[in-house]
Amino acid sequence: MRIACPFCGARDSGEFTYLGDASPKRPDAPIDGGVAVEDQFYDYVYLRDNVAGLTREYWYHGGGCRSWLIAERSTTTHEFKSVTAAPGAGAAKAKQAGER
Repeated sequence: MRIACPFCGARDSGEFTYLGDASPKRPDAPIDGGVAVEDQFYDYVYLRDNVAGLTREYWYHGGGCRSWLIAERSTTTHEFKSVTAAPGAGAAKAKQAGER
């Protein structure tokens, strides 16, 4: 399986590490230490849907540019529909820092 890194081009999947679902949004930090907020964090950390079809996932290109990526991939065919740099991470951030 090959993954098209936006910085390095198509590379073998062995260079990448799967880091999980990119869809969940982290809940706000608990201010009052309430049980409802703790339940939201539990759901965020431990509960995931096992979707058959297109999903958004985090991948890390450790064998190349060392960037965090967001990939849209079909869980039924393993086909990658798109791969983009995760906002504010890796090579995308370094490239922005070098611009003047």
